[in-house]
Amino acid sequence: MDPVIFLIQSLNAIQYGLLLFLLASGLTLIFGIMGIINLAHGSFYMIGAYMAFALQPFAEQYLGGSFVLSILSCVLLAALLGYFMEWFFFSYLYTRDHLQQVLMTYGLILVFEELRSLAVGNDVHGVSIPAWLSGSVQLGDVMTYPTYRLFISAVCILVALGMYWVLTRTRLGMQIRAGASNREMISALGINITQLYRIVFACGVALAALAGAIAAPVSSVYPGMGQNILIISFVVVVIGGIGSIKGAFIAAMLIGFVDTFGQIFFPKGAGVFIYVLMAIILLLKPNGLFRQG
Repeated sequence: MDPVIFLIQSLNAIQYGLLLFLLASGLTLIFGIMGIINLAHGSFYMIGAYMAFALQPFAEQYLGGSFVLSILSCVLLAALLGYFMEWFFFSYLYTRDHLQQVLMTYGLILVFEELRSLAVGNDVHGVSIPAWLSGSVQLGDVMTYPTYRLFISAVCILVALGMYWVLTRTRLGMQIRAGASNREMISALGINITQLYRIVFACGVALAALAGAIAAPVSSVYPGMGQNILIISFVVVVIGGIGSIKGAFIAAMLIGFVDTFGQIFFPKGAGVFIYVLMAIILLLKPNGLFRQG
């Protein structure tokens, strides 16, 4: 393979893996700390993408066309939605068994899809890339790489570093890590577990929405986009270990490279390689790479 093409595909793999990490990190926190199998997590990715589409005219009129402010608005609105959803709906699922959680969160998928259809219809929509990110970087004599894809990777890396700092250097992070290991113990120590759950869920929804919002200009906005990425996100969580942010990061990067280069060398069987990777890792480490607790 030509070195420039290899570099481009490696950048694609990194960008895809980092985007998966954004989505899966929120899912693994919710699953690891709250013990809820949230099938509706992919819907929050879809909501983020549709909010980026819906807020684009607002940003052009009232925010000076600022793409960054538009994305930040999506994240803030998603966090508020997540906080409300935990209080209104998910707080009633903690004592239910996993089958009921699966059925009830699947019902949420149907509700969100119907609301989306009523609000914006079933057409495919595009989100324009801002002018300052619409260029490309020269790689070699002929090949170029889109600046916006580098922007996606940079945002994901900054968020990952921010999450690392919060989880390892702050009191909230200590409580989150303790909650992932032993929920009953931190409750007995006087930690407000209800408030912690709402913060974690709001952060998980915000991360999923951020992933959808920054991916929208690349992948477009279309019905069912949340379900398409949900399964891969669960694979990331299973490979990395439930509740482990570090595991989610490593698993997402592995899947990014396996999927990207699998489609190049074995396009007909590329979709199988991700699940083969999962099967191999689970045979060697049944609890995932870095399961918490």
